[in-house]
Amino acid sequence: DFNGTTWLDRTNYYETLPAGDENLEFALQMEADRMVNSLIRAEDLASEMTVVRNEFESGENSPQNVLMERVMAAAFEWHNYGQSTIGNQADIMRVPVDRLRKFYQRFYQPDNAMLVVAGRFDSKQAMSLILKYFGALPKPTRELDRTYTEEPAQDGERMVTVRRVGDVPSAALLYHIPAGAHPDYAAVDVLATVMASEPAGRLYEGLVRRRLAATCYGFSFALHDPGALMFGADAAEGTDGTTLLQSLVETVETTAEQEFTAEETDRAKAELLKSRELQMANSQQVAIELSEWAAQGDWRLFFLHRDRLEAVTAADVNRVARQYLVRTNRTAGVFEPTKAPERAVIPPTPDLAELLNDYRGRAAVAQGEEFDAAPQAIEAKLQRSRLESGLKVTLLPKKTRGSMATLQLTLRYGNLQALENLGLAAELLPELLMRGTENRSRQDISDELNTYRARMSLSGAPGTLTARIQVSRENLPPVLNLLRDVLRYPAFPADEMELLREEQLAAIGQQVSDPVALAFSAATRKISPYSPADPRHEAPLTEQVERLKSVQLEQVKQVWSSLLAGSTGELTVLGDFDAAAVTASVQELTGGWTSKVEFERLPRLHVDNAAGSVEFIKTPDKANAAWIGMMTLPVRDDDPDFAALEIGNFILGSGGLSSRLGDRVRQNEGLSYGIQSGLQPSAVDRRTAFFMFAISNPQNVRKVDTAIREELARLLKDGITEAELEAAKSGFLQEQQVQRSNEAALAGMLEVYAFVGRDMLFAERTDQQIRQLTVEQVNAALRKHLKPERLYVVMAGDLEEPQGN
Repeated sequence: DFNGTTWLDRTNYYETLPAGDENLEFALQMEADRMVNSLIRAEDLASEMTVVRNEFESGENSPQNVLMERVMAAAFEWHNYGQSTIGNQADIMRVPVDRLRKFYQRFYQPDNAMLVVAGRFDSKQAMSLILKYFGALPKPTRELDRTYTEEPAQDGERMVTVRRVGDVPSAALLYHIPAGAHPDYAAVDVLATVMASEPAGRLYEGLVRRRLAATCYGFSFALHDPGALMFGADAAEGTDGTTLLQSLVETVETTAEQEFTAEETDRAKAELLKSRELQMANSQQVAIELSEWAAQGDWRLFFLHRDRLEAVTAADVNRVARQYLVRTNRTAGVFEPTKAPERAVIPPTPDLAELLNDYRGRAAVAQGEEFDAAPQAIEAKLQRSRLESGLKVTLLPKKTRGSMATLQLTLRYGNLQALENLGLAAELLPELLMRGTENRSRQDISDELNTYRARMSLSGAPGTLTARIQVSRENLPPVLNLLRDVLRYPAFPADEMELLREEQLAAIGQQVSDPVALAFSAATRKISPYSPADPRHEAPLTEQVERLKSVQLEQVKQVWSSLLAGSTGELTVLGDFDAAAVTASVQELTGGWTSKVEFERLPRLHVDNAAGSVEFIKTPDKANAAWIGMMTLPVRDDDPDFAALEIGNFILGSGGLSSRLGDRVRQNEGLSYGIQSGLQPSAVDRRTAFFMFAISNPQNVRKVDTAIREELARLLKDGITEAELEAAKSGFLQEQQVQRSNEAALAGMLEVYAFVGRDMLFAERTDQQIRQLTVEQVNAALRKHLKPERLYVVMAGDLEEPQGN
């Protein structure tokens, strides 16, 4: 896992590799080298320019993203926070390479950087390597300028309107606030959460429950200089943008008249502190978050902000609301698919040296044990059993950072006949279960999860329902009691069903003119040709709207009462937990919970088409286009050819930028910001979906089509090389190691293995097959299964009328 990101105050680069001395040294050496030795060549700029332009165009496809950029630009007249970090299209296309080189030489220097190493490593050895590679970098002689631009107090409300092709009106508000280091920022952070939390937040109560909005949000930016507090909403069906904006303004700016209570404040604080605690359990997230606070001036602000959050009172929240939520400090924006000298003076950023001079942090979070992610090592630690209710149990006890446990419970139910015409109801069931029980309201459920600092979600598809929990060891028992209440005693509140319907309709409404969503929908239907009554049916977006409008609450209840049961499924628990207590709780949850309808898995069938097709979807006024090709292969993940196909696909397009498609389409021709290929195998059906996907400028989509087809043909004709094979083996096997080191990913793997009757030695055998693959085996598997003439291709965007295929 690696990336580089840029935002208002900083650029950060990160990579996650399997723990090991060699990988640590490689990463440190690479980062030190590219900090000062990158070439910044004109030919690299020529290809990357169009890639970044394509990223820009991808953002331009989202009206909500554009609205936020316009509001920021209107609010910040002088400070560069008003400028989107990706820039505008003209600057992207025209920036000269010498400007980039000068920028790089000035800012990419050790005196302007912070290095964070997180995970499992020897700290003394790491410091030695850091001194070896970074210590050798000379300190630059130049002096960096300090930012001297200060945004004046806003002297009147501002308004922007975005008119573009789209379907769902949106509204947004921005208020200037102090810097992240300022004492007021913690109260502002709580204010944003009080306003935007669901379902008791002021925005949710004032807009969503009144059917004026389908969704709402609120957040604040913690920045080096005075920043922004934003609120927004997407309209419910029948609400126009003007009405939505007026209601949003009224809801936000009447808060000074209706003071926040201690209960609201404590609830918001619990939610924020829960998020921080869960974040602290993930070393990668901690490392990245420290870079965000370091960009504000000092990484210790991350911990000071926690202390300040805990000390926030309702009086603090009401004070900052009265101070900053005033009309002269407001910039409003509305997205419409096809208007007194009161000042809010923003206090300056405090003196950080004085602020943090005597600050001392708290005791370190529990670090957990060193975890060996090799399949044999995992297998040796696993505990398997079966509950009296029938559930298969897989336990992996280990010490974890923050003493956290990860639990996944999947219940399997129904059959093809029983689920006929109930596909959408089954999809809505998990979300509706979380919206209230006979004993708890939706807000009660949310409050308990915040109290226990737990994350719990339900998801599913026709025939399966999965609960996922992340929580500390001590709080796992009460959260399991909460899960039992959610699954066994749902209330199915009618008002929540209507709210859910509105939310889903709004989400689809944002997709019906989006090229990527339309392309994926069209291609997926080609490889899943099931009738509308079939629970496996892939409905077009317009049909999804009609289905949502017509689905009844009684259908959702029917799925729960007649089909869902606790007798078939898998329980997987990883981390720090009491095994006996957990299994007893889940046995109590599932015991005696049966259905008269016997479970029978819904098979997914291979589409044995001799010829594919090409489909064009026109989406006017969209700056980004999508290309996707799909077909199915009659292969299961334990078939002899599958390992060779995995490596062949890795070389073709799933291995990141260094792949055949990545090199040709992004690196060399600069046609796409994002391109990849992929395999979606099954452990039970001999059906593997193969896809290739790219985004591009609409004018370039035919070039993308040509390039992808040529690269696939060249791969099949000439085959792979020995060097490609060895690099792919190494990269793929390291990916598997990283996946097995991730609790959530490992839980998903163990669940599938329990369902089909495998142990972790299956993964070891697969890894061994990968290691032993030859060029001839990979080429033979690719030529046997990848038939270009079978591809279903869809191109969507603001395209010219096709002159032919």
